[in-house]
Amino acid sequence: MNAHRRIHTEEDVYTCGICEESFSSECGRTRHKNIHTDTYKCTECGKCFGSSYHLARHRQSHSGEKPFECSVCSKRFARAEHLDRHSRIHSGEKPYTCHMCNKAFSKSGHLKAHMRVHTGEKPHKCHMCSKAFSESGNLNVHMRVHTGDKPHKCHMCDKTFSQSGHLSAHIRVHTGKKPYKCSLCDKSFSHSSSLQSHKRQVHSNRRPYHCPYCRTTFQTDSHLKRHVRIHTGAKLCSCRHCSECFTRLYLLKTHLLKSHNEGT
Repeated sequence: MNAHRRIHTEEDVYTCGICEESFSSECGRTRHKNIHTDTYKCTECGKCFGSSYHLARHRQSHSGEKPFECSVCSKRFARAEHLDRHSRIHSGEKPYTCHMCNKAFSKSGHLKAHMRVHTGEKPHKCHMCSKAFSESGNLNVHMRVHTGDKPHKCHMCDKTFSQSGHLSAHIRVHTGKKPYKCSLCDKSFSHSSSLQSHKRQVHSNRRPYHCPYCRTTFQTDSHLKRHVRIHTGAKLCSCRHCSECFTRLYLLKTHLLKSHNEGT
């Protein structure tokens, strides 16, 4: 009963000695510690889990088996709880409410992550550097900076990526898909950052980036950085054939063509 009460009070008294994440029960902490070992490790992607049940459930994502179908849109899922969670998209149900700001969520995990906005808590700490994260998924992605792991592979070429989002963006190189459409004109872009840059340069008069050396302002950070080289004299574009360096990429390309016959 005491362990159950902590679910309602959100009191976490059992702390992992490796990443310092806290749990409301000792069995929860014990199960969590398996994530830091290879006890329940997926042989397909290397991800570790706290129990054999969670590992077996994860393996369904590799098998492609999706026995649970949505009665509204026919979308299929590997797990029943994923179907239940998906159904809230159609019903609009948000049963999890923040007691501090009354914001409602369709998933309990989203509520728990949201609570850290109020508390500022970052329980997931990297044991190789000083970085801390509010969500374990962000820590897992960050760890690939240290390990060099790139589990997401393009099925159309040999490129690999550390994040699924980077792979999704890369796939558009092959498909030519441009899902980000400008609401002010008929242009479309393959990346959201390209759309935002387009809006700033074409549809906005805002120039929020200020040069620290003069009063010139710019619409993009990249334009500001390029301008600052006028003041600093930094030559970041270096020739791979000789010791020449240039402040602009086009100057380097001109040099490569004239001096090394490259680029014809």
